[in-house]
Amino acid sequence: MDDADVPLSRYRPVPQLRVAAHRIERARVPAVDAHIHLGRWLTEDGDWMVKDVPALVGLMDELNLRGMVNLDGRWGGELAENIERYDAAYPGRFATFCQVDWSRTAEPGFGERLAAQLTRSVAEGAAGLKVWKDVGLRVRDHRGELVMLDDPRLDPLWAAAGAAGIPIALHTADPVAFFEPADERNERLELLAARPDWNVSGPGFPPFERLMEAMEAMVARHPATTVIGVHAGCWPENLGFASRMLDTYPNFHIDIAARVAELGRQPRATRALMLRHPGRVLFGTDEIPPHPEVYRIHFRFMESDDEAFAHSLDDPPLMGRWTISGLDLPDDVLERVYAANALALVPRLA
Repeated sequence: MDDADVPLSRYRPVPQLRVAAHRIERARVPAVDAHIHLGRWLTEDGDWMVKDVPALVGLMDELNLRGMVNLDGRWGGELAENIERYDAAYPGRFATFCQVDWSRTAEPGFGERLAAQLTRSVAEGAAGLKVWKDVGLRVRDHRGELVMLDDPRLDPLWAAAGAAGIPIALHTADPVAFFEPADERNERLELLAARPDWNVSGPGFPPFERLMEAMEAMVARHPATTVIGVHAGCWPENLGFASRMLDTYPNFHIDIAARVAELGRQPRATRALMLRHPGRVLFGTDEIPPHPEVYRIHFRFMESDDEAFAHSLDDPPLMGRWTISGLDLPDDVLERVYAANALALVPRLA
C-alpha cells in the first residue's frame, strides 16, 4: 500500500513541535471537583462507580482535592445510600446532589409533584439538584410533547430549589456538533461513530439554539434560584454566550467539566472569561470514574502556560483531534475557581 493511502482511522501524526512541558502532580491550591459521578445509575453492572471509597479519599489527598460534588444521588433509597456511603462517612469531603423522577411528566400536575419530591430529597440530605440533558431532548408530557426547561409547568420545581437554597447543576443540549449531520464536515465524527445514540440532529429533536433559549428563559424567570450551567455554560463553543449570561444574570454560574478540549483550544478567551468572572466559574471534571492522570491534565490546563498538549488520555482523542494550551491563572483566581466558588454554593463542603 502506498504511504499516502493510510486510512484516516490509522493516522496518528507525531508532532515535531518542541514546547515547554510541565507535569503538575497535584493542584497548587486545594481544589473541589464540583462535577463528578460516584453513584450507580451510570454503571453498566449497577455497582458503585467507585468500589473503594477509602482509596478514593487517599487519591483526593494525593491530588490536593479537598472535596467532591457527587451528582448521582437520584432520590429515595438511592439518595440515602449515596449520602451514607460518601457524605456521612467522610464529612466535608463529599456533597451529594439529587435528581427528580422525570417519568412523572407523563402525569398532570407534574411540576408540583417534582417540587414536592425535591423538597423531600433536600430534607433527606441532598445538597443540590442535578438536571440532565434528557430534559428538552427526551422527556415528554402526557401528550407526547417534549418538555423544555422554560415550560411554565416546571416553575414550581425551579422555585422549590430557590426556596431550599440549593444550586441546580444544569446540563442542557450537548456539543453543537451533535446537532449536525454525522458527515465528513462534522468535527466530532469519530465520537459520533462510537456513540451514534448521541447524535441528536434528526427529526424529533429541537434545534440547539432552542435549548439555549429555554435555559436562558428559565434562569431569567427564577432570579432567586442558583443555576450552574455545567460544561462551560452548556455552550463552550461560544464563550460570548456564557459571558453574556454571567453579565446578565447574577444567579447564573458555570463549570468547566468535560470541556477542557473546547476551552483549551481558545485559551485566551477562556482566561479572559475567568478573569472577568472569577467568582462564577467552578472547577470540575465529569470523570466516570476519577482518574489521577486526567486530573493532572486539568491542573496543567489551569496552572501552566504550556502550549499544544493533549487534552485526553485517548489516542485518538474522541473529544476532538486537536491540542490545548494552558491558562496560567493567577493564584487569586485559581483559589476561587478551584474551590472557593464551590464552597460558597455547597456549604456542606466548607
